[in-house]
Amino acid sequence: MRIRRISLAVVVMMFTLFFSGCEQKQEPAAQRDKPAEPVYEGTVVAVGDSLTEGYGLEEEQAYPALLGRKLNSSGYGFRVINAGISGETSSGTLSRVRWILTLKPDIVILETGANDGLRGIDPQLTRKNIDEIIRILGENNVIVVLAGMQMVRNMGAEYTAAFAEIYPALARKHGLIFIPFFLRGVAGEARLSQADGIHPTPEGYQRVADTVYPCAVKAIGRLRSRKTG
Repeated sequence: MRIRRISLAVVVMMFTLFFSGCEQKQEPAAQRDKPAEPVYEGTVVAVGDSLTEGYGLEEEQAYPALLGRKLNSSGYGFRVINAGISGETSSGTLSRVRWILTLKPDIVILETGANDGLRGIDPQLTRKNIDEIIRILGENNVIVVLAGMQMVRNMGAEYTAAFAEIYPALARKHGLIFIPFFLRGVAGEARLSQADGIHPTPEGYQRVADTVYPCAVKAIGRLRSRKTG
């Protein structure tokens, strides 16, 4: 009887060790329930100044996040990265274009130059900078969507006209997908602009995302054609 009791105790201990060992190897519930990381077809990088960054708002309220959700909900599996920096001029964008390439973009939505205009920088310099940015991106097989900007009229008619011509001229030169005016339907609309009269509200960014969306879809079409061609 004594031997039998010892045997039963050993059996119970073995079962306990066995099952406790299995439990230790199981993943925590949080890891088991964690959704799988999405697999993206490609990457869109939104490059620009505060108008891209989403000045005064949360990142998810700025247009790149809205565009990403809009693309994904429409069946386009593309990640959209917000690479906007407040206060940046076209010279600043040019200085970091190599860093932008480290994000491995398939498509870049390029919005820059507004701060050049507000500071009265020579439009010829702005044009030269944007031209070089486009050239470098193109050499690295990045499809560029160029966002056009317009300048406030108090800079003078000559300056305003020279500035406005930068974007369509570069779009024609490089054969780019072109957004004639990035802030179409938002600029000058008090209810869609923040108190400074420049930066969009969350509702204003919805309008911007709607403006950019068809151009982003067109760029995706070009990318797919390139891959299959």
